[in-house]
Amino acid sequence: MKLYSYYRSSAAYRVRIALNLKQIEHSIEPINLLKKEHKSTEYSTKQPQGLVPCLETDTGQFLAQSGAILSYLDALYPNTTLKLPDPFQAAKMQSFVDMIACDIHPICNLRILNYLTEEMKVDSEQKLVWYRHWIVIGFEALETLLDQTQYCFGEQPTLADVYLIPQVYNALRFEVDMTSFPKIMNAYQNCNQLDAFIKAKPENQQDAM
Repeated sequence: MKLYSYYRSSAAYRVRIALNLKQIEHSIEPINLLKKEHKSTEYSTKQPQGLVPCLETDTGQFLAQSGAILSYLDALYPNTTLKLPDPFQAAKMQSFVDMIACDIHPICNLRILNYLTEEMKVDSEQKLVWYRHWIVIGFEALETLLDQTQYCFGEQPTLADVYLIPQVYNALRFEVDMTSFPKIMNAYQNCNQLDAFIKAKPENQQDAM
């Protein structure tokens, strides 16, 4: 398999973690968002939205959107599933994941932040206020859904950790005060003791700048 990725993309970061957790053999093809490589005609034939990540399967098919890619990998490699067996806990975890995927990440990602500065003429400080506002609101809700376990939902990493860790990484990068989120930070610190998460970190990617 081949993953088209940008080292700072939260969505690509999620897939890198999952590939590592499942020990799936793969290669990384960097797509530089700052150089607009995702806007190229060649790349658009693989990912029509011109976004990362994009997974090229071992049969030469292409799959876009991190959620779809993660579902595909979980179905393909069920022995190391990222899901929970209990239906209610599985749904609760999906609620947690959706808060990140649907409510936090979309309004805090690179193209939104660029639109704020380039089109709306928002200055750097105002951009940070925007980012921190939505992160804090989202994290306040996420914190209430977690128990004092090693990872987000128990003693093994799950899909919730795959989604949370990239979002916390970005929050720290933008200097969000995380002192009000001890359970989130507990999961973050424990996950980052594992090789699968360490190898997936942005600074450990071949395209890291």
